[in-house]
Amino acid sequence: MNLHPVDCGLFKLDGGAMFGVTPKALWKRTNPADENNLCTWALRCLLIEDVDRLILIDTGLGDKQDEKFFRHYHIHGEGSLESSLNGLGFAMRDVTDVFLTHLHFDHCGGAIQWKSKESRQAAPAFPNATYWSNASHWQWATEPNAREKASFLPENIQPILESGQLRFMDPAGPSPFKQFDILYVDGHTEKMMIPKIQYKGMTIVFAADLLPSAGHIPLPYVMSYDTRPLLTLEEKAVFLNQAAADRHIIYFEHDAVNECCTLQMTEKGPRLERAFPLSEIL
Repeated sequence: MNLHPVDCGLFKLDGGAMFGVTPKALWKRTNPADENNLCTWALRCLLIEDVDRLILIDTGLGDKQDEKFFRHYHIHGEGSLESSLNGLGFAMRDVTDVFLTHLHFDHCGGAIQWKSKESRQAAPAFPNATYWSNASHWQWATEPNAREKASFLPENIQPILESGQLRFMDPAGPSPFKQFDILYVDGHTEKMMIPKIQYKGMTIVFAADLLPSAGHIPLPYVMSYDTRPLLTLEEKAVFLNQAAADRHIIYFEHDAVNECCTLQMTEKGPRLERAFPLSEIL
């Protein structure tokens, strides 16, 4: 089995929103903001290459939205989903499974593309892939609350169902993937799925939005985007303590500087031990 980081570019989000009630004086040490209080974040997916399966975890923003949308999020960087896959020697048609941790636009936008920008007819970006979500999160995303509605864009979601390529995970059942187990968490959004990949005797955890960056390791550093922040605190505490105790490698989707890290226990709780690129362990 081989693992490949997939660079889908960079974008910007408000630092205050990303760190919630934590004062800027603290979070700017790890995530400096520009003059508009915006911090830079990665759109970093992960490709699992294993015998007869090519599994893509999350898909970045995609390119369907209009110029105003992309201007708002300050899309930049050289990476894109298709060019990164091509650079690894793969085409979009080669992907067998698209595993969507959740359906916020920055995680699933690349799953659907326009057949042509003029027609605005949607089609799966991965024509031969099975798309994976779960029924609870799907209902949450397709019947969104007012707070999250702007993050669940119908043009990213409904075409997946209409394609006939969608399947649901069963949180009560075993993972259909031999490559990883799945942790379900509900603080950020309903039933977000966190893959825990077994690789060369190590556990590599794709942290998604449970832990967006190394700057979010201190327990109170919780995003304002989380729908149940107190539950995030509980879930995050369990996650961090286990990661430190069991020497898990955390793979960051949104950290613009650090791809991976390990944790150590201190008198203040779990803290960053070491950050490094995924290539170091491949």
